[in-house]
Amino acid sequence: MYSANIQKLIEQLRILPGVGPKTAQRMAFHVLAHNRRQQARHLACALETAVSTVKNCERCRNYCETTLCSICTSERRDPTLLCVTESPQDVIAIEQTGSFKGQYFVLHGRLSPLDGIGPKDIGLDRLLKRITEAGVVELIIATNSTVEGEATAHYIAQQAKPLNVSCSRIAHGVPMGGELEYLDGNTLSYALQARVQLEQTTLEEKA
Repeated sequence: MYSANIQKLIEQLRILPGVGPKTAQRMAFHVLAHNRRQQARHLACALETAVSTVKNCERCRNYCETTLCSICTSERRDPTLLCVTESPQDVIAIEQTGSFKGQYFVLHGRLSPLDGIGPKDIGLDRLLKRITEAGVVELIIATNSTVEGEATAHYIAQQAKPLNVSCSRIAHGVPMGGELEYLDGNTLSYALQARVQLEQTTLEEKA
């Protein structure tokens, strides 16, 4: 139905997450439209430049265009406080909160024995080396709340235990503004297990 080059374009667009055959077809014809050819060239140029220049930071493995990223070289960040994430997108999400002042280590995945993804595949050997060399005091494990994410978090905690580093896990559970009646059972169960102690003060003490 299509020429060889159009078919190749559609096939390549399908590597994007959430893009099926129909969506890839619409995207292909969108960029090939006569009045969008120049924009398509800019897109192709930007993609080629990014693929050629963007690499992993040698210290945290986040995306950057230099040897070390801006977070790793910042004197305002605490190198003894290390947050482990599954992806660079997770780093962006945490940074947008403005509440974390430490540094990061990006796994680029999570343990999944069924898929053949082991500790070395996500750089856990480099993580342990980083903990030792940088004198990390606290390790915050911010992997996703999935079966693989939880397994990865527990494995990292076990490996870090002999290094005398404090390990903590980001809390999961009831979202801000959420109502209990709309939560699924697993989320509510985790929220109960991860409960925290409240500071108890009387009205007189507050006054």
